[in-house]
Amino acid sequence: MSAVNANDGGGKAMNQFLSDRVLRKLETLSDERVYQVLDYIEFLESKYAEKKPAPANVFQRFAEGVEDTMRAGQVSASTVAETMNLMSKAMGVLSGVGAAGKSVVSDLVGSATSSKPAAADAKPAAADTKPADPGPASPKPDAGTKP
Repeated sequence: MSAVNANDGGGKAMNQFLSDRVLRKLETLSDERVYQVLDYIEFLESKYAEKKPAPANVFQRFAEGVEDTMRAGQVSASTVAETMNLMSKAMGVLSGVGAAGKSVVSDLVGSATSSKPAAADAKPAAADTKPADPGPASPKPDAGTKP
């Protein structure tokens, strides 16, 4: 879990010391109590936030939706935490697959772009062209003489 340092769009950035202190305190609590703290933070955010939170990516929104659904269904905090740990690992794998896919696509686009000019320069042979003239024919040897 990383601390928020950037000041992106108004409001004061949380200082690193305070962020580290809060994190140390949270690490001493059970998952159930940390979820209570999260609920309280979200309540405070809804009432007093000085700026909008950074937008979550698709994976984060999905994971948070699953987490909130599990919590609303009265699933134990430890089960929710284990599920979220597995989802975090899966999201890491999917991010890696996505990065590899982007790399492959950019390589393909790069190779297609670099081979396109060479293909455009090559002119197709016309079907109705005459064969090249072989040049003057060499004289045939005389049938009566031996070479």
